[in-house]
Amino acid sequence: MATSLAEENYLKIIYRLCEGTKEDISTNSIAELTNNKAASVTDMLQKLAEKGWVTYQKYQGVRLTKIGESIALSIIRKHRLWEVFLVEKLGYNWDEVHEIAEQLEHIESETLINKLDSFLDFPKIDPHGDPIPSQEGEIPELGYLHLSEVKLNETCTLMGVAKDSAVFLQLLTKLNLSLGARLEVLEINTFDRSVSLKIAEEKPIFISHEVAKNILVKV
Repeated sequence: MATSLAEENYLKIIYRLCEGTKEDISTNSIAELTNNKAASVTDMLQKLAEKGWVTYQKYQGVRLTKIGESIALSIIRKHRLWEVFLVEKLGYNWDEVHEIAEQLEHIESETLINKLDSFLDFPKIDPHGDPIPSQEGEIPELGYLHLSEVKLNETCTLMGVAKDSAVFLQLLTKLNLSLGARLEVLEINTFDRSVSLKIAEEKPIFISHEVAKNILVKV
């Protein structure tokens, strides 16, 4: 069954909201992310339910069905593969690719996406460290920690980000914090949980707790 661009966007958003929770997702949560009125969201959820892509009960919330989850994972796979292509092959910065990939993710050809995956040598993560679903919809288990969880004097490697907004990524670039950077936690301020980091041979830098909790690392 064919999907529209709007339907795909809703399925992707519902998947994102469902991650890490067994609770049904409220209409208001979806309305906030889509910038739509709750009534418009309800209309779309009813359409998705009729197609068998979500289970939805008014006032109780929504969850993806197996078919809906498969469609959402396919969209996410396409989005993240295009981000890899844009960064690795076309030289875009990691803060520039999200909006472009939002457009490219709606290309229907699975053959093209599988050829793209092969061309990129089957990457496991995108330029922000997010896992790329396989052709079968399986997601690699990455086991990252938030930098805010790393203990004093521990060394870790920057593996990704929990927030991929352009402004946040530009801040990390300015601080010379990029994927693969080796970080040592020199100090954790007891007042505001800000962190002093050493990056390779460079001078230590201070980052806020808010920044630290949105950086994903492997110890």
